[in-house]
Amino acid sequence: MAYAHHLLLALPDDAQGVLKIALIVGFIVLSLSIHEWAHAWSAHLLGDDTAKNEGRMTPNPIVHIDPIMTIVVPAVLLIASGGSFAFGGAKPVPVDPRNFKHPQGANAIVAAAGPLSNFLLAFVFFAALYASVNLGGYHQSQLLPQVLYISAVANVALAVFNLIPIPPLDGSRVVMWLLPVRARMGYAMLEQFGMVIIVVLLVTRVLSEPLTATVFSLLDWIEGIVQHVGRSLGLW
Repeated sequence: MAYAHHLLLALPDDAQGVLKIALIVGFIVLSLSIHEWAHAWSAHLLGDDTAKNEGRMTPNPIVHIDPIMTIVVPAVLLIASGGSFAFGGAKPVPVDPRNFKHPQGANAIVAAAGPLSNFLLAFVFFAALYASVNLGGYHQSQLLPQVLYISAVANVALAVFNLIPIPPLDGSRVVMWLLPVRARMGYAMLEQFGMVIIVVLLVTRVLSEPLTATVFSLLDWIEGIVQHVGRSLGLW
C-alpha cells in the first residue's frame, strides 16, 4: 500500500464527511498538544520548570489550545481540501533558558523535542493504519485508514515545518546553538521578521515545493519501516 504516494478518497456522505473532519481535527489537536508537552517535559528534565509551573507539562489539549491555530485553521484547511490536508499550531510553552546549566545546548534539545514527538506520532499513525487494513479488515479508501493517513501526514508536515531554520521556529534554536557566538545576535534579530519571511517563501513556492518533497520522502521512509517491522513480526 503506497500511502505516501497517493490517497484513495471515496466521496463521503455529509455525515461521514463531518465525522472525518472531526476525527482529523481531534488527532491534530492531540498531536499539537503532545508537541508542546514534549517541549515542556524536556525543559523540565534539563532544569527549567517554567512550563511545568504554568500547568503546561501535560498532553492535555485544553491547556495548549489556541482557538484559531488549533481548531479553526485545521478545520478550514480540511474543508477547503476536501478532507485531504490539514495543518495547525498550538500555544507555545514558555521556556526560560537562564534556568539551564548549558543554555544554548539545552535550548536546542528542548526545541528539537517537539518535532521529534511528531515524527514518533507519524510512526504510531502509520502502524495503526496498517493494523486497521491488515488486521481490522478495513479497505484503504474507508474512513478510518483515511483519517490515520492524513494524521500521519499532518504530523510529518508539522515536524518538517518546525525544523525550518528561521526564527522563531524550532529549527532556528538548533541552528543558534551551532552558530559561532558572534553570529548569534544577528541571527536572533531575524525573529521579529521571521513569520513574514516564512509566509513570503511559502507563497513564492521557494519553500513550499521543497517542504512537500521532504514530507513525502519522509512518509515513504516511515511507511517502509512500519511495513518491514510488521512483516518481521508476522502482522502483515
